[in-house]
Amino acid sequence: MGISSSPYKFALRNFAWTDLHFMNPNEESPLMTSSSNLVDRLEVAIAPLREELLAHPIYKNIRSVEELKFFMEQHVFAVWDFMSLLKRLQQHAAGCQLPWVPPFDVTVARFINEIVLGEECDEDGAGGYLSHFQLYLEAMADISADRQEVEKLITSLQAGEEFDLVWPTISKLETTSDFVKTTMSVALHGKIHEVAASFCYGREEVIPDMFSRLVPVIKGSGLSVDRFLYYLERHIELDGDEHGALARRLVEHLIGDSEEKLTEAIRAAEEAIRARIELWNGVADQIAKSKLSARFSQDSVSRETA
Repeated sequence: MGISSSPYKFALRNFAWTDLHFMNPNEESPLMTSSSNLVDRLEVAIAPLREELLAHPIYKNIRSVEELKFFMEQHVFAVWDFMSLLKRLQQHAAGCQLPWVPPFDVTVARFINEIVLGEECDEDGAGGYLSHFQLYLEAMADISADRQEVEKLITSLQAGEEFDLVWPTISKLETTSDFVKTTMSVALHGKIHEVAASFCYGREEVIPDMFSRLVPVIKGSGLSVDRFLYYLERHIELDGDEHGALARRLVEHLIGDSEEKLTEAIRAAEEAIRARIELWNGVADQIAKSKLSARFSQDSVSRETA
């Protein structure tokens, strides 16, 4: 696939680059030159994996409340660990240390803070504000999905326990565990351009396309899950129109014109997408096993009553 046929089309809302006090309005933004070309190459490199992720059968296989419960009880950990990537970027770029000092780059700080605002305290659809994680927990409660394990994780972390000690005590699929370990590894130990690439291409840029495949299946199944649909559609709106484009600009900025950083960013993006594919594989296998078990039980009852 050539760059001209890249699947990546980004719509960025009106962002006044020339409003930044240190930029001359007659100058071309440095983010739009050589670094943009490198990001084009990154996107071409990861396109096959991205297409594999978007072709996953999981999006068509969630047609009942029980199947949605399986999905949400695992996916909720991905909703949670997302914020560790974002907070790592905010710590790096947005002057979060005490005593406060100005951000090293106002442009990058603005990118990150725009995304944090939407993810951490978004409109909740009912006149108030919630983080997307809290919104997801509400959607789980609506269908009586089990929140015990994720709430145990949060309670333990709030009490000051270390993640590496708490995580093995949480009941989850192995593929879910591996997904979160991948996220936390890059969030805690990755170079900042690797974190940005994982955040952008493993999350913000691809989420609208993933969720756009899931929404019509959920609606077509007649499930009464308004809160979950609001969560999905809100992400499609924000990540498709705003956050994805901001994240891409951030990757451009952090890679600059470095071939070495480009290679590392490609590796980080591919690792994030592969981890997502395996997460979906685990959930899909669990749903398939549940269906098989249910059919076996039904057949057994039928034989006993025949």
